[in-house]
Amino acid sequence: MSEAVRRENKQLLHLVFGGELDSLSNLEFRDIETLDIVGIYPNYAEAEVAWRGAAQRTVDNALMRYFIVHIHRLMDPVDVAPDN
Repeated sequence: MSEAVRRENKQLLHLVFGGELDSLSNLEFRDIETLDIVGIYPNYAEAEVAWRGAAQRTVDNALMRYFIVHIHRLMDPVDVAPDN
C-alpha cells in the first residue's frame, strides 16, 4: 500500500463541542459544567456535518458557539496532515 493511500485512509479524529460564551468578545465559556459534547468523529467531513447541525439548533442564542477540535493533531503533533 502506498504512503498516499495509507494517509488517505488514516483515522483523523475530531471532537465537536460547544457552549454558551461569557461574552461575544472572548472565548471563555459561561459554565463549563454545561458544555455540549456533540461527539467524536472519524474525519473532518463528518465532524463538520455535526457542527453545522448543533450550530443551527442554537442559532437564536448569540452567545452559543460550537467548535471542531482536531484531536488527531493533539495525539500526534508531528504528523499534521492537512484535513481542513
